[in-house]
Amino acid sequence: MNKKELIAAVKPANASTAVTESVIDALGRVIQDALKKGDEVTLPGIGKLTVKERAARTGRNPATGEEMQIPAKKVPAFAAAKALKEAVA
Repeated sequence: MNKKELIAAVKPANASTAVTESVIDALGRVIQDALKKGDEVTLPGIGKLTVKERAARTGRNPATGEEMQIPAKKVPAFAAAKALKEAVA
């Protein structure tokens, strides 16, 4: 499902497409801001978004085979809710 299809699926009958799109965009910004601060975001019935830290590690350049140091970084993580797992199964 792409953004256009999502907007069409959640748009209330009395709301415009532009308003619905702005709400979806705002939701994305709110989630990004919360994760930047290190907060968790729970979407009831869907799952939880968190930030995890990846440790620094040694990797290899696939083109040359040369070893390189990959720095530690923070990455977003998603844990599906039980309801979502059961709906998909």
